[in-house]
Amino acid sequence: MGLIILIVGLAIFHASHLFVRRRAARAAAIERLGLSGYRIAFSIVSIAGLAMIVWGFGHYRATGWIDVWYPPAFMRHITELLILFASIFLVAAFIPSHITVKLKHPMLASVKTWALAHLLANGDLGSILLFGSFLAWGVIARIAAKKAGEAGAVTAPSGYLSDVLVVVVGLVLYLALGFLFHPYLIGVPVFTR
Repeated sequence: MGLIILIVGLAIFHASHLFVRRRAARAAAIERLGLSGYRIAFSIVSIAGLAMIVWGFGHYRATGWIDVWYPPAFMRHITELLILFASIFLVAAFIPSHITVKLKHPMLASVKTWALAHLLANGDLGSILLFGSFLAWGVIARIAAKKAGEAGAVTAPSGYLSDVLVVVVGLVLYLALGFLFHPYLIGVPVFTR
């Protein structure tokens, strides 16, 4: 049951986010609902999909685990390194820097790196569906942004203080995820196996 809820949640969440890329349909929805109405509807659908993903994956992990392959133990270290980069990329999405400009779309880079990292370390069906779909969405969204001519961040602030800030805040985020979020909320220790 959890796997089905996970799949439905993924379908809803990704469909709502791919809908945004369909500019004409999005514009028609905004015209029909108004900008505020569209944002509220988008938020409700996205949150519903996310809630189903979280509940479905948690239920799947507790009751219906299905192994597909067994990642080698060293993959854990590669995953930990990639998550450090994903954390820095995520921070770069909110703090303009040379890193932001280099990545062009740092949020998408963060999602793709996060998803790939988790695919390398998890060989069960639910994880493959969860992280594989987010990796696919990130790739599709990046290709769509490039085709649409969305250049992303094009100017960086002068100096490199913002880059240092991005890296430091990214490192703090990485440590918080590894020592607090992942072991206590997800139930999987990261650094203490």
